[in-house]
Amino acid sequence: MSVYEEVHRPRFHFTARENWINDPNGLVYFEGVWHLFFQHNPDATVWGNMTWGHAVSKDLIHWRQTEHALLPDEHGTMFSGSAVVDWNGSAGYGEQTLLVFYTAAGGHVYPKRRDTQCLAYSIDGGDTWLKHASNPTIDWYEANNRDPKVIWHEPSHQWIMALYLAEDRYCLLKSSDAKNWSRFQDLTLPGDSECPDFFPLQDSAGVERWVFWGASGLYTVGSFDGECYRSETEVLTCETGTNGYAAQTYSDTPCGRRIQISWMARGQYPEMPFNQQMSVPVTLGLKGAGDDVVLTRWPIAELEILRQRRVEHSKETLEPGDRFAPNCDGSLFDLNFEVVDCKDQLLNLLIRGKSMVFAFEEGVIRFNEKAVPLPSGNISVRILIDRTSVELFVNEGQISANFCFLPGAYEQPIVFHSPAHRIQIKDLEVHELRGIWPN
Repeated sequence: MSVYEEVHRPRFHFTARENWINDPNGLVYFEGVWHLFFQHNPDATVWGNMTWGHAVSKDLIHWRQTEHALLPDEHGTMFSGSAVVDWNGSAGYGEQTLLVFYTAAGGHVYPKRRDTQCLAYSIDGGDTWLKHASNPTIDWYEANNRDPKVIWHEPSHQWIMALYLAEDRYCLLKSSDAKNWSRFQDLTLPGDSECPDFFPLQDSAGVERWVFWGASGLYTVGSFDGECYRSETEVLTCETGTNGYAAQTYSDTPCGRRIQISWMARGQYPEMPFNQQMSVPVTLGLKGAGDDVVLTRWPIAELEILRQRRVEHSKETLEPGDRFAPNCDGSLFDLNFEVVDCKDQLLNLLIRGKSMVFAFEEGVIRFNEKAVPLPSGNISVRILIDRTSVELFVNEGQISANFCFLPGAYEQPIVFHSPAHRIQIKDLEVHELRGIWPN
C-alpha cells in the first residue's frame, strides 16, 4: 500500500510520511505559506533523536512535507520552540528573515551538559536554515528549562519570550535583537507545565487582553504592558479532552487571526509506518469581558473546502428507545446538531461504533473514559471525525476537546440513540469529507 493510504492513516489531520512526531513547533506564516515544524524522530516510530521536521501549506489544510529544518548538533537534540518573521531585521540578518527559537537538549545527548535556548534563521523563506554562530543565546537556568515561545511586542518595540522553567513555573524575557535576552518576570500556571504560549486577543468589549497558556490547555487572561503580565482571571481550562497537548499559535498571520494547532498525544496507530498526528487548526477568540472571559476554539473556515455530500434534518424527535442514523457513508465527517429542551435526558451518540454520551442531568459528556463539562440548557455541537480522532466543539467553541480513538464494529457510522427519554435534535447536518492526501 502506498504512503498516505494506510488503514489507520488520518485523512484530514497532519501526519508525517513516516516515523514519530510530537509537539508542533515554529508555526509561522510568510508570503502565502503556512509553515508547520514539528518534533520528529526520522529513524523510528518511537520518541527519540529529536529533530525539527517541516511541512508547508497554502491553505492550512493540504500539507507537503519537506526536508528537515534542524538536526542535532554539539549542543544537543532539537526540542520545541517557535518562529517569527523579523520584518525589520533586528537580529542582523536582514529584513524579513525568518527566525526560529528552540531548545538544544544537551542533557539528552551529553550527560554533563544542560538544556539551553538557541537561534536559527532563514533568508530564503524557510527553505534552508542556518544556526546562529554564537549559540546558545540563553544559558541554562534550572531543571529542563525549554520550549521558547517568542512574539514581537510592538508597543514596547521588543521581542518577548515565554520560557518554561520547571514544575508549574515559567518566565518572561525581553530582547531588542533576538539574541541578547534579559529575564524580567517569573510566572506560575498551577496545574500545568511545558510549552508556554503568550498572545493578545480582543475580548467581547473590544479590549486587548493577553492569554498565558500551558501545554495541557490551562490558561489565564490578563494584561501586559511590555514590562509585566498581570493575570486577571483564575486558571481556566480550554482543552477538556484526553489527547490535546503542547498547542501553539501561529505568528505573523494575515488579518490578525490567532490560529492554533495541537499535538494529539498518545494516539494508537497499530503497525503503521508513522506514529502520532496533529489536530486540525482552530481559530481562537475571547468571549466575555473583565474576569468573566473564556477562550473559544473553532475549526478554521478553510476546513469547509473538504466538504462533499451533505445530509440535513431540520428536526428529529427521539422517543425512549429510539435510534436514528443519518443516511451518510464513509469514515470522515463534519457533524453539526443542536439538542433542545435538555434537562435530565441521556443521549447516546455512536461514532463509528464508539459511544459518546451526553448526560445532561450530570452536566458531562463522556467519551473514551473522560468526562467533559456540559453546559445547561440548549446546546450546539460540532464534531470532526477522522479515522483515528474525534474533535468536539460545544456552543461555538466555548468547550472543546480532542480525542484519539480506534473505531469499534458498526453498521452505520453515526447513530443517535435515546435510552430512556424524549429528545429533540435540531438543525442536524452531516458533511462527508474528502481526505487531504494525494491518491
